[in-house]
Amino acid sequence: MYNNFGDFMTTTIYLIRHCEALGNKSGTFQGSIDSDITEIGAKQIEFLGKRFENKDIDKVYSSPLLRARKTAQAVADATGLSVVVDNGLTEIHGGDIEGMSYADIYKKYPDIEMIWTYSPQNFAPPNGEPMRLSYERIVKTVFNLVKENAGKKIAIASHGAVSRCLLCKLIYDDIERLNDVTWCDNTSVTKIIFDENMNGKIEYINDTSHLPEEYLPSGSKIASYIQRDLK
Repeated sequence: MYNNFGDFMTTTIYLIRHCEALGNKSGTFQGSIDSDITEIGAKQIEFLGKRFENKDIDKVYSSPLLRARKTAQAVADATGLSVVVDNGLTEIHGGDIEGMSYADIYKKYPDIEMIWTYSPQNFAPPNGEPMRLSYERIVKTVFNLVKENAGKKIAIASHGAVSRCLLCKLIYDDIERLNDVTWCDNTSVTKIIFDENMNGKIEYINDTSHLPEEYLPSGSKIASYIQRDLK
């Protein structure tokens, strides 16, 4: 199947951050911890599935972590597809800080707070995955999926840092601008269209319009938005 935009064969990605998970609710650094979803998360993916009903999707991909797989499964169920797990879509590994509350992390590792807040590209948790390596892994993985699915429409369920790194690549092509890129909310959808030269056009970011107000992530309740024409 070919999806034409002008004279180009295009590939469409629906990039989805996983629904609310236990770590999101408790305020802990989840990273590679395989935490389950919350009751709110279960409702969020119910509405996510309704959003994708009757959508023309060719494949559904997911991070190997449970919170992402359950999110991806809601899309797969709505489109009659199965979930393909790709390890390259997993969240950044937090090493020694995984499972810790952010308050405890900042007490034990005071330098991390400044780095995480103001220069996340330099984030390198003890015994974890440096953000710069995570950025390279994420970009390589997603670009490979685009190439493998030329002319198709795919959904990808992944994580906060994954979305942020990919958007940084597409908007700025410079990891030093990572802090200029917004975090995407739980169960939000970002639509990206790639042309045959691997140029990605972002149609919208962080769209949670499928969620009723009572199931919006806290960030969305404060400021839910869609960004267009980012150039």
